Amino acid sequence: MLERAHFNPAAIMTVRLLGRFSLLFVAFAGVVHAQRLDPKLYADLHWRFIGPDGNRVIAVAGEPGESRVYYAGAASGGLFKSTDGGTHWEPLTDSLPFSSVGSIAIAPSDHNVLYIGTGETFIRSNVSIGDGVWKSSDAGKTWTHVGLEQSGRVGRIVVDPRDARVVYAAALGNGYGTQQERGVYRSRDGGATWERVLFVNDSTGASDIALDAHNPNVLLAGLWQFVIHPWSVESGGRASGVYQSKDGGTTWRRLTDGLPRESMGKIAVAIARRDPNRMYALIETKDPGLYRSDDGGRRWRLVNQDHDLLERPHYYTRFAVAPDDENRLYFVSVRFSWSLDGGLTKAPTPPRAGGDLHDVWIDPDNADRMMVGDDGGVGISVDRGKSWTRIVLPNAQMYHAFVDNGVPYNVYGNRQDGYSYKGPSNSRENGRSIGLWTAVGGCESGFAVPDTVDPNIVWSGCYDAGLERYDDRTRQARAVEVWPEAGYGVPPKDMKYRWNWTFPIAISPHDHNTVYVGSQYVHRTRNGGQSWEIISPDLTTNDTTKQRSSGGLVTDNLYVESSIVVFAISESPIARGVIWAGTMDGLVQLTRDDGKTWTNVTPNGSPKFAAISNIEPSRYDASTAYIAVDAHQMNDRGPFVYKTTDYGKSWKVISSGIPKSMFSYVHCVREDPVRRGMLYAGTENGVWFSLDDGANWQPLQNNLPHAPVSWLVVQPHFNDLDTGACGRLFCSGCQFREDDRRHPA
Repeated sequence: MLERAHFNPAAIMTVRLLGRFSLLFVAFAGVVHAQRLDPKLYADLHWRFIGPDGNRVIAVAGEPGESRVYYAGAASGGLFKSTDGGTHWEPLTDSLPFSSVGSIAIAPSDHNVLYIGTGETFIRSNVSIGDGVWKSSDAGKTWTHVGLEQSGRVGRIVVDPRDARVVYAAALGNGYGTQQERGVYRSRDGGATWERVLFVNDSTGASDIALDAHNPNVLLAGLWQFVIHPWSVESGGRASGVYQSKDGGTTWRRLTDGLPRESMGKIAVAIARRDPNRMYALIETKDPGLYRSDDGGRRWRLVNQDHDLLERPHYYTRFAVAPDDENRLYFVSVRFSWSLDGGLTKAPTPPRAGGDLHDVWIDPDNADRMMVGDDGGVGISVDRGKSWTRIVLPNAQMYHAFVDNGVPYNVYGNRQDGYSYKGPSNSRENGRSIGLWTAVGGCESGFAVPDTVDPNIVWSGCYDAGLERYDDRTRQARAVEVWPEAGYGVPPKDMKYRWNWTFPIAISPHDHNTVYVGSQYVHRTRNGGQSWEIISPDLTTNDTTKQRSSGGLVTDNLYVESSIVVFAISESPIARGVIWAGTMDGLVQLTRDDGKTWTNVTPNGSPKFAAISNIEPSRYDASTAYIAVDAHQMNDRGPFVYKTTDYGKSWKVISSGIPKSMFSYVHCVREDPVRRGMLYAGTENGVWFSLDDGANWQPLQNNLPHAPVSWLVVQPHFNDLDTGACGRLFCSGCQFREDDRRHPA
C-alpha cells in the first residue's frame, strides 16, 4: 500500500516512491543457469504506488467515544486506520496474506482488542474470499491469525461487551460449493479455539448476527442458503431463516411467527440498543422487505417493501438502528436511505452519503457520529447524517493493465466503480502522479488498450457490451460496439452475442488497425470499429443450461455471470494469423490461418469450466504458449499454469512450485520480454517469478500488499530517468503497482 505512510485523501493520486534498484538484473545475468535466486539479491527491489484513486470499502467501524479513530476495510486492499478524524490513513494489514476485510469488531470492554473477518459477503462471482479471523490486541499494530481459515467469508463479528474474549463470527462460507465451515461460531478464549454453535446444512451460511447490548446472552442471526457458480449466483432456499439464542449461543431456535413462509435468501438483523425488545430483519424473498418485532422476537410483521431498502440483495442487505432511538434506521444499498418511524415509511432523501453502499456504523456513545463504506470509499458524518465528509483510499480495484511507449510511459486500465483510466507512470513532482489520471472512454469494467502506434487512440470496454474508441487529442469517444442491442438484464441464452462483464480486447501485434474482441465468437475490425466480422465459430461449450438468469430469488443479470464466452484473445507476436482464444468455460482454441479454421486444443486434465483467464503466446517461438487457468469458482483454488511447445497438441503443468493456499489460484501469466524462460504469475494475493520456465517459482512480494493480481504487464522501455535499457513489471489488482527492473545493456 503506502509502506505504513500516512495518506492524505485530499491528494487522491499520491504516489510513494519506495526505492529504485540498479543491480538486480546484473545479478540475474550472473546466475543464468540457477533455478532460484537468493532473496537478498532482490531485497531492495520495491514496488511503488502510482494510482489511481481508490474505491470499494465494505466494512467500517469507529472507536466508540473516540471521535478521532476510524477503521475501514477494503474489498481489496486490507484494513486502514485513521487517528485524526479521517484526515490521514494508515494501512494496517499489508503484510498479511488476505486482501478483503468483510467485518470489523472493536471489543467494547477493551478498545485495543480488534477482530476482523476476511472475505467479501457482498456477493457476485468476481469478489475475493478470505482466510478466516484475525485479532489484534494493540489497536492494529500487530496481528494474529485466530482461525476459521476455511470459512471463506466472515461478514459480521460481535464481541460480548463484558468480556473481550467472548466473540461470535458469522461464517458465510466461500460459496463455491458445499462445505461444513458455515454457520455461527463462538469463541470464549479470544479466538484460540472456536465451536460451531449454529449450523443448518453445508449450503447455508450465516449472513449476519446481532447481540443485545444489555443482555449479551440474547443473539439474533440470519442464515443464508446460496451457491456461486461461474454462470450464476443462486440465492435462496428453505434453509435460510432468522434464528435466536437466549443462552449466549449454546442453543438456538428458528423464528417463524410473522416471518416469510416461502424460501428466503440473504438476511440482515438488528437489535435496538435502547429497547432490546425491538428487533428488525431485512429479508430477501421474491418480494424483499423489512420485518419488525416489538416483543423480543416472538412475533414479527412486514413493515416496508420499499425497493431502496433492499435492492440487489446478495450484493447489499445491511442496515443499522440508532443507539438512542429504536425507530431511527439507516439502510445502505444502491442509495442511502432512512426511516424515522420504525421502518413504516422511508424518510425524505438524506444528503448523499455515497453510492453502492455496503456497511454503516453508528457510535453507540454518540449517535450523531456515523460512518459508511461504499463503492467509492468512506463517508463520515458528525451531525447524524446531515452532511458527510468523503474519503478515498489508495485501494483501486483494477481489472487489467496496459502501457504505451511514451516517456514517461502511461498506464491504462479500468477501475471498478470508476472509469477507464490513463495516468503517467512518473512525473516531475518527485515521481508522483498526483491528480494526473484522466478518463479515456469506456467505463468501470473491462479493458483499456492504447493503440500500439498512436497512443492517443485508446480502445475502452464497458459492461453491457460497450466499446469505445477514444481519441485523447479531441477527448472524444466514439461508440464502436459490435452490436447495438447488448441485452442488459437479459439472460445470456436470449442474447444474439454473449458478453462478459470484462470481455477481452486485443490489438494485433502485426497491424495496429486490426482489433479483436470476444463474445462467444472472436470478432475483428480492420477499420477502427466502423465494421466488424466474425472470424470464428462459437468457441465455447454452448451449454444452454448455464446461460439462464442469475440471482436466484431476485434476478440479477449483469454480465458478471455470463460465462459461456470467450474470455481471452492473443495473437502470436512472431507469427501473423496464429490466434489463441480461451473461454470462461474452460476451452482453449487456436487458429493458424487467421481465423479460417479453429482447433480445440484444451489441455487434457484441465479443470472443467475453469476460466482461461489469459493466454501468453511466446515471443521466442510461435509454437509455444502459456495459459493461466482460474478454477476458484469451481471450488478449486490450486495454481494452474500450462505450457505448450507444439501449438497445443500437448501441454505441461508448470505451476507446481507455487504453494497451494486459499489464495493460490492464478489470474495471469507473462513471459519476460528479454530473458527467455523467465516467467511471472499473478495470483489472488501476489506476484511470483520463475527463472527456469516454471520449474521453480519464487514470490516477488517485498513491500507489495497482498491483493488480487488480475493482470500483469512486462514490457521493455527506456528508463524515464536514466540512460540504458530497462524493463518494468507492472501489475493491476488492489491498485496499480510498478516495479523497476533492469537488464544489462
